[in-house]
Amino acid sequence: MSKALRARQSADQPFFKVLGVRVDALQIPDAVAQLENWIDRRERCHYVAVTGMHGVMEALHDPDFRAVLNSADLVVPDGMPLVWLGRLSGHKLARRVYGPEFMMAFCETTESRGHRHFFYGGKPGVAARLAWILKTRFPQLQVAGIGVPPFRPVTPAEDDAAVRQIQQSAPDVLWVGLSTPKQERWMNAHKNLLNVPVLVGVGAAFDIHTGELRQAPRWMREHGLEWLFRLCLEPRRLWRRYILYGSQFLFWVILERLGLRKFE
Repeated sequence: MSKALRARQSADQPFFKVLGVRVDALQIPDAVAQLENWIDRRERCHYVAVTGMHGVMEALHDPDFRAVLNSADLVVPDGMPLVWLGRLSGHKLARRVYGPEFMMAFCETTESRGHRHFFYGGKPGVAARLAWILKTRFPQLQVAGIGVPPFRPVTPAEDDAAVRQIQQSAPDVLWVGLSTPKQERWMNAHKNLLNVPVLVGVGAAFDIHTGELRQAPRWMREHGLEWLFRLCLEPRRLWRRYILYGSQFLFWVILERLGLRKFE
């Protein structure tokens, strides 16, 4: 067990474990409050993984990625399967911590506090459009900057330039939209290079809020059917994630719940 995971388990924050991944039993208002606390204290860089079944399965297949998730300061349940498992573990989780909704809730709750936001990720033009949309909706929101990494491995020089840009922009919160598992790896690799109180990986939130990606109807999102909506939209890209990983997830969770298999 990693030192970071032991430290998290020793805290008062309620949690449950799914296939070796610690998931914090939080709702959106709790997570927003925690981010504000970190920004106020400014003691170090924290990162938040907003994850669901896909992230847990990536962690099951890759121990290095499991260590990345378990080293996060928060892993919040962005997926109804994790919410259901949290309830089975005795936690009163009413809803998922849905990444796009989490982002909006934080911006709305903290708009008047003057926090500086940096947006890193997305296709060319997406981060700038997202910043404009949020600024239009929340006029007092402060945009520190945007960064758009290339759709290829970043060179050391490009990475150094991105770090310098972020540092010079002095954000309070850095929103990372690189998709799982890339965004979690990026946050873990950069947490000691950045003087930013909070890094949050929100995946598809960049594309959803800018209209690049259609959002499932609310009733589907609230009843664990968002995967079906997205699979119908992008079957060739997502069949492995939802069909293969989904069936594996169900199989291993049943074994874990029955006590027939343990995951560390």
